[in-house]
Amino acid sequence: QVQLVESGGGLVQAGGSLRLSCAASGRTFSSYAMGWFRQAPGKEREFVTGISAGGGSTRYADSVKGRFTISRDNAKNTGYLQMNSLKPEDTAVYYCAAAQRSWPVPQAVSEYAYWGQGTQVTVSS
Repeated sequence: QVQLVESGGGLVQAGGSLRLSCAASGRTFSSYAMGWFRQAPGKEREFVTGISAGGGSTRYADSVKGRFTISRDNAKNTGYLQMNSLKPEDTAVYYCAAAQRSWPVPQAVSEYAYWGQGTQVTVSS
């Protein structure tokens, strides 16, 4: 079992930045790929970005490339999502997740076995 807790969400104006954190406990976090997903009201949960267990490989949705950066600190059992140049369409609940398959970095919701409770990100125009 891996327990995940997100933090860092909030309200920000368009063009602003936020950094989300995902604190992990339980089984060895460094053995799992980590992903960030988001879900807006009335929409399906979508992949945002993911990172391999060791941190050497990353993957991004086209909609966030160049604006968002994923990272992880396995010594601290924590993952991060730095979000810059935020847009109103980035408004959603953001979830971190862990997957046993590390490479290539998984993109499908079904490949992630462990999920956090989510943190709300609201971008005002």
